[in-house]
Amino acid sequence: MAKPASDTNTATATATAPVKYNVGWRRVVRNFSPSWFAVTMGTGIVSVLLNSVPFHTPVLYYLSIVFYILNAVIFVLALATSILRYTLYPEIWPVMIQDPTNSLFLATVPMGFATLIEMWVSICVPQWGDWAVSVAWALWMVDVVAAASVTLSLSFILISQRHITSLDRITALQLLPIAATIVAAGAGSKVADILPNQQHALGTLLASFVLWGMGTPLAIVVLVIYYQRLAVHKLPPREMIVSCFLPLGPLGFGGFGILYIGKVARKLLEGSDILDPIAGPMAYVLGVFISLIMWSFGLIWLVFALATVVYSSPFPFNMGWWGFTFPLGVYAANSIELGIELDLMFFKVFGTIVSAAVLLLWALVGSHTAMGAWRGNLFYAPCLQNLTFREEGRDHDEDPDRA
Repeated sequence: MAKPASDTNTATATATAPVKYNVGWRRVVRNFSPSWFAVTMGTGIVSVLLNSVPFHTPVLYYLSIVFYILNAVIFVLALATSILRYTLYPEIWPVMIQDPTNSLFLATVPMGFATLIEMWVSICVPQWGDWAVSVAWALWMVDVVAAASVTLSLSFILISQRHITSLDRITALQLLPIAATIVAAGAGSKVADILPNQQHALGTLLASFVLWGMGTPLAIVVLVIYYQRLAVHKLPPREMIVSCFLPLGPLGFGGFGILYIGKVARKLLEGSDILDPIAGPMAYVLGVFISLIMWSFGLIWLVFALATVVYSSPFPFNMGWWGFTFPLGVYAANSIELGIELDLMFFKVFGTIVSAAVLLLWALVGSHTAMGAWRGNLFYAPCLQNLTFREEGRDHDEDPDRA
């Protein structure tokens, strides 16, 4: 029986690469793809949810701190390993950034960082005061630069590459770079809420609204294309099946972000002569209704995703399974915030149930990831195949089976 083309390419890449790159810590570093930052996103959203559940208990509070510390450690280790990767092997960067799939996971870096900022605002600022507020503001500015850079650069690279991507190759992963600015907007609204200087707070809030406006309409456009792809070419391959949850990301955090922006705007614009006295209450009311619309739209994609998983199971484990946690988590966060603002028990209970599901999914996916990392089989970067082809003088765009 003939081997699949993808297996042949992997074997070729392994055989032609120097032996020292395929053993020990060098193999781990060389194959440490950006998709590993999805772990920080999943862990971070669990800490945010544990701190946001409306049925407060000391256990949930301290458990959120545990997940926050764990997420900070994972993020620092992932960032240090990534820096080491591109320092020791700078030739990987241009190959990775041009890969139509692997490069999209760069967006997970600012999104994972945003969850750290949100927890810093919720946990550290109340304990440490003014200097912690300044740190939160500075960290958010760094996150904004990273998120906007990822959204603009990766979106342009996607439309400017020489090879043509057919509709059947479109996946929900295209939403990742767009969601980076939406997540930064949600974090910015929380930072604006704690800034003591009103001008700084208004500037931060306005920047957050701009970030939300950069990402949300574009995400809706991609969702239209993705729906057409599903309608014409049906469900994605089993290896990519978990990506069907990704539409919940921009819809969930987009709804949370616009609701929180309106909430903070009402407070900041109260008694202000900016625009009109009604501007604050109007922003709040519009935020609530837009958030409710996005929650409702997300409900459709949630049902689609659950039905797809049931229909397509079983499917193999890979790092894409972290796509279960963050999208579901931000949808739960939007549900909880709607429940608080509308004072409706339905949204509070629904958000709490989904939060519990996210925690269980984190335990499942985290255990598989830990075992895969210990065995070493999760340290595999498909874009390195393209590096091998380039080193051999072949045009990697001619290979239809690259990842």
